[in-house]
Amino acid sequence: MNNTPVYEVSTLRLFLLRGMYLFIAVGLALTVWPDIIVPPGTAANQETVIHALLGGLSVMCALGLRYPVQMIPILLFELIWKVIWVVAFAFRMWLHGGLDDYAAQTLFACMMGVVLVPIALPWGYVYRRYIKAPMEPWRAKRPTQSP
Repeated sequence: MNNTPVYEVSTLRLFLLRGMYLFIAVGLALTVWPDIIVPPGTAANQETVIHALLGGLSVMCALGLRYPVQMIPILLFELIWKVIWVVAFAFRMWLHGGLDDYAAQTLFACMMGVVLVPIALPWGYVYRRYIKAPMEPWRAKRPTQSP
């Protein structure tokens, strides 16, 4: 019997997924991890929460290098939060007076994700696995005891 795993996505798509995980992990390693390793202060504030969340995201993306298909929800999260920020905050700011330097830099970074993540995602698999597939049960089934 053949024990080779059967992937539901193409080899090209696996490389694209791994490339996206690597891009995010390295980008966050360069921008966020320095402040996590050597924090600029001792106060806990919204900036420290953001750094912790993005640090966790970078670790999960590193895990995506090994398990690219299993970690697809991480890329979906990345896409969704960036679309929300662009639509709910950057767009509104742009309509009412323009973007400051921070918002313009953040918009650029978010738009990279909004453009690149959909290219990497295997949308057929996402549809089959997360939309079309039956929902998992609310309760675990109890194992039946054999006599």
